[in-house]
Amino acid sequence: MLALLLATVVATTPADIAFERLYNADFAGAQKVINEALRQEPANAFYYAVRAAAYSFGEMNRLHILETDFFLDDENLSSKEKLKPDPAVRAALYADVAQARKLASARLAVTPDDRDALFTMCMAASVITDYTGLVERRQWRSVKLESEVNVYAQKLLALHPPVVDAYLNVGSVEYIVGSLPFFVRWFVHYDNIQGQKGRGIADLKLVAATGRYYGPYAKILLAVACLRDKRTREARAWLAEYARDYPGSLIVRHEIETLDRKLAAGK
Repeated sequence: MLALLLATVVATTPADIAFERLYNADFAGAQKVINEALRQEPANAFYYAVRAAAYSFGEMNRLHILETDFFLDDENLSSKEKLKPDPAVRAALYADVAQARKLASARLAVTPDDRDALFTMCMAASVITDYTGLVERRQWRSVKLESEVNVYAQKLLALHPPVVDAYLNVGSVEYIVGSLPFFVRWFVHYDNIQGQKGRGIADLKLVAATGRYYGPYAKILLAVACLRDKRTREARAWLAEYARDYPGSLIVRHEIETLDRKLAAGK
């Protein structure tokens, strides 16, 4: 109850507005909001991480990586076929991540449990990890980078109260590791991650309900998990919640239409 109360009373910031535009698939609009915010606060580390996320989501959208079919076919996740990332976007993304880390690290040197700085480091690491694995198709490099994401996520969850959004990082890894073949798990280890799919789903549901920035993202991941487990109707429900709150996302609306056709055909 306390987490829900805290989630409902936070002030709206440029980062909140940028994420709202991101989830409505207005990637250029999200960058415009953050660009203006950085003109006002050029030393705000978190804004650089948010802009890097906007670059990443925009690029994944352009390359059709955000479509659920991409995540339902394991060949897509392990394919060596190279995509064609935009070099200018890549350079801007890496520059923003570097600046976010520089500024956040300076704050952490003074206050090791600074919530905003820790979350900035977690988001920056997550952006690079996703970009490396999904766009650059360097999967094993991405697996190694995930360790850094997990370190910061665990620190965020150790705070009192914990940063709920960090459960998305932990929960998604729990689910993914739990989905790996047993012999592969011997080569994949993250601190405090047991590879329990049920625990991962529970973490994602918590973020979907009370997360500040990652709530809608958690709903997409839950929909993908449901589709992988052949729970089409439940997946549609998660996507419908997302579309209700973010009607600008044509991708999600298309996904719902596709699921409706499958349900009508009894699939």
